Amino acid sequence: MRLGCFMNRIFIFLIVLLLSLPTFAEKIIAAGDPWPPFIDPDSPSQGIILEIARAAYKTQNYEVEMKFVPWARAIEGVKEADYDVLLGTWYTKERTEFLLYSDPYLENQIKFIKRKGDNFEFSGLDSLTGKNVGIVRGYGYGDEFLSGTNFKRPEGKDLMTSIKKLVAERVDLTLEDEIVARAMLKKQAPELLNQIEFTKNSLSTNPLHVTSGLKNSRHKKIIDAFNKGLMEIKNNGTLDNILKKYGF
Repeated sequence: MRLGCFMNRIFIFLIVLLLSLPTFAEKIIAAGDPWPPFIDPDSPSQGIILEIARAAYKTQNYEVEMKFVPWARAIEGVKEADYDVLLGTWYTKERTEFLLYSDPYLENQIKFIKRKGDNFEFSGLDSLTGKNVGIVRGYGYGDEFLSGTNFKRPEGKDLMTSIKKLVAERVDLTLEDEIVARAMLKKQAPELLNQIEFTKNSLSTNPLHVTSGLKNSRHKKIIDAFNKGLMEIKNNGTLDNILKKYGF
């Protein structure tokens, strides 16, 4: 009788011990290019997008590791399942053929950048007729813009390349979220801030999504986990606190 009681206690102790052991988080590999303040390798948090993604995924027992690579390589790597997710993806119909999209969690206002003193104002795609508009290779500016035939879209590897072309009068315009462009220039080339202006009108307001490649065997599980985690951090106030921290 005493032996049975002792064994029961041992069994209960083992159960409690197992329940108290830490559970190891499943790893997600994210990829993308520096895009401050949204993705910022120089920030302790690595940017607002990383903070939101990590907070959402943490509620579902995932941890996010970030790989900083050029955008074209990032999107190709996620498409081919070399990486698990893109954290800041704009929607295009073409991308739905190889990416699964999460629920939206932030928005970008995409404005045209012009040389200081240029009186250009965007008023629809017709206003771009005859223009050379510098774009970043692989960015999803929207199907209508990318299929327009009345203007040219010379590509560059990143936004800084396009802005340097703009200042050198090799392109007429480029475009980006104004917050992103100002943050990048302030950090990398503050002298260029006095040589550019932004249009008042936006090309578009682009919701941001987390995406995973359809070739990735975990793609649905990964996106479902983000959606569930996003709802949780919305409800418990974590998302609001992150947004306030960055002044959004």
